[in-house]
Amino acid sequence: MTGPCNPIILFVIFIRRPKLEVPFWEETYKDDTVFTFGNQPNQSITAIENLLDKSGRVLDVGCGDGKNSLYLAKQGFRNIDAFDLSVNAIEKLRRLAVAHSLEINAWTGNLCSFSFVKEYSLIMSFGTLHFVSKNDWHNFIMKSKKATAVGGFHIMQLFTNQVPPSPDIAPFSIGMADDDEIRKLYEDWEIIDFRSYVFEDEHPNVPRHLHASNKITARRIK
Repeated sequence: MTGPCNPIILFVIFIRRPKLEVPFWEETYKDDTVFTFGNQPNQSITAIENLLDKSGRVLDVGCGDGKNSLYLAKQGFRNIDAFDLSVNAIEKLRRLAVAHSLEINAWTGNLCSFSFVKEYSLIMSFGTLHFVSKNDWHNFIMKSKKATAVGGFHIMQLFTNQVPPSPDIAPFSIGMADDDEIRKLYEDWEIIDFRSYVFEDEHPNVPRHLHASNKITARRIK
């Protein structure tokens, strides 16, 4: 996952909640035997997989330990870029790619400062955008739309404020969306699927908790 753009804000939050200075996923990113957020690709990817051009470029934003990029690479996609703020995540993804003889261009990066120099057929982000300010993730989506080929797809999922952020991510969730907010940013695209839902989640050493989420799959039509 990528992180907040303003280190001063995070520093203040860390002073208030010192026990959560390091997010829980950093530890599991060090372990190649487990996937922090499950080992199956997101269902929104498999739902449109038959519509995707395997020769097109893919961008995985806030890729974590890379389950979605690894899945697409195993299916024959060869132009995959993936970045995350976490050094541990990227090092793990690179190790896993080498272990499976897969080609993934992975690097440590922040979506707030990312500059598009390529045109993509698929841009995806799962559970990342709410970790930067609303202004920053709005700007990123606008830039990513311009960098998407006509006929290309976006799959974007982020947490909303319909449910308070769980304690494990509360200090980092500075850009929680309003319900339906992200859908409105794609009104000029073909919206293939939009979901607003609440789900139960759990992680190592973190009790079960709720998240409210919006997820959209959209295609650029012009």
